[in-house]
Amino acid sequence: MVKVFKLRRTLSEIISLLREEKIFLYALIVSVMLLILIPILKVPFYWIRFLTNILLWIGLTESLNIIVGYTGRVDFGHVTFFGVGAYTVAISINYGLYWPIGLILSGILAALLAIVIGAPTLRLHGAYFAIATWSFAEALKQLFNVLRETGASYGLSVPAILTSIDVYYLMLLLTVASILTNIIIEKCKLGFAFRAIREGEMAAATLGVNISKYRLIAFTISALYAGFLGGVYSLWINYVYPGDAFAGLKTDQMFVMLLLGGIGSYLGPIIGAVALLSILEVLWTYWTEVWYMVFLGTVIMFIVLLMPQGAVGLLFKRREVISTRKLLKELIK
Repeated sequence: MVKVFKLRRTLSEIISLLREEKIFLYALIVSVMLLILIPILKVPFYWIRFLTNILLWIGLTESLNIIVGYTGRVDFGHVTFFGVGAYTVAISINYGLYWPIGLILSGILAALLAIVIGAPTLRLHGAYFAIATWSFAEALKQLFNVLRETGASYGLSVPAILTSIDVYYLMLLLTVASILTNIIIEKCKLGFAFRAIREGEMAAATLGVNISKYRLIAFTISALYAGFLGGVYSLWINYVYPGDAFAGLKTDQMFVMLLLGGIGSYLGPIIGAVALLSILEVLWTYWTEVWYMVFLGTVIMFIVLLMPQGAVGLLFKRREVISTRKLLKELIK
């Protein structure tokens, strides 16, 4: 009876928190309904693929926002969990497991790896944590390059089990879940603990906040979504290899989207991902890939100098949005 009461209380708290976001939730519901209808309306395949890509990057950036935006820890190895999720699904299917089992395992294994990595490294400060997470990503990339079970540098083929429409709906489901998770975290007690740590560890510790515990929780939740999205990604492209699954450029792009949209807000990843990918699609279509890299560097400089709080901070004047300059100070401590 006590457990049932606690569960009801938790659910009621979540519902009450979501009611505070009525305007956004209405917009989210309308957007999701439109996105659900798009394949039914038989739009060109190009738009299905483009929207699937946008949903993937919104979900990944939302997952990165949990550890970077709410706790202030700069994670340069976030692609680690994406790659582990992608390979988990690929290996599971190649060993004869049903794909939903592989997809579930992708998130679970990514979360477990986050606990293993985070337990010792989250105690590090400044650039040391960023370097440690980046090192883990590079180490796994090199390991998967030589392991026979992972196909070494050639990678693994994934059977085309799902159609593009199936992948689109899976990506939509995970992206909506990641957005709602960010909303709940931002408004509940867990989120208050995260932001207390972000704003000042000493002050949070004196108030009884368990710094290590809450950082590890944030790190694990962020890894969970990255793992799931990596799993769906492997089902989408039907081929996984270390150079792509653990590409450092993926983490870089997540950070640019987060900086562009606004760090520490659930709206930031949505704005950043949609804006950046739309511009990049034009660059890829009419210019070479070289301009893509030039554009990324230019966007970073522009944000740091002229728009440190991102689009959300500029448009909505949200106080909880972190300044990019503050994040850079954390790195050079």
